[in-house]
Amino acid sequence: MIRFDRSQQRLAAGISALAGFVDAIGFVESGGFFVSFMTGNSTRLAVGVAEWTYAGLVAGLIILLFVVGVVAGSLVAARAAARRSGVILFGVAALLVVAGGLRLADQVVGAVACLAVAMGMVNAAVEGRDGAVVGVTYMTGTLVQMGQKMANALRGTGDGRWLPHLALWSALVGGAIIGARVTIWSPLAAYALAIAGAVALGGRALWVARRA
Repeated sequence: MIRFDRSQQRLAAGISALAGFVDAIGFVESGGFFVSFMTGNSTRLAVGVAEWTYAGLVAGLIILLFVVGVVAGSLVAARAAARRSGVILFGVAALLVVAGGLRLADQVVGAVACLAVAMGMVNAAVEGRDGAVVGVTYMTGTLVQMGQKMANALRGTGDGRWLPHLALWSALVGGAIIGARVTIWSPLAAYALAIAGAVALGGRALWVARRA
């Protein structure tokens, strides 16, 4: 995270908040599966296989759709070059529109599938110096890096800049809290807010790219 300039850090935090928001929608709508946190789904897959339950199949399909989104996002990013963040985010917004339309038609399974593809795609949105990429939909690595940098700060040696990692994690958690509350209140409103968030972030990303 610290390898990115300040505008990219803010964009990454915004995308992470969107990812948390959408993951909460998916979690509530699917009854306990994730659309952006594939470590959790991998554990659900393993337990489902061990217990020979339907949950293992559901988790496996969501993981597959997420990977499809990552592949699609990476291909789009390679063609979009400097405009990658904005183009990817508008692609994510389009997928969220489809998901919202399916949810409006009470096709919850199809809506959750679109959410998973969108969350895979969004991981290709942010690229920094030397091709470094921020994983904006999962936080285990971010928390590990934060802890390591906290240790460096306490020892007074090495890189002790842990606050950017805390900001990224906090953005995802904050987005997830809001997403869960809105989804419980009105699922359609949650989809609409997710679409608006993706469009706003896409516009911001294109503006930053033009300035650069």
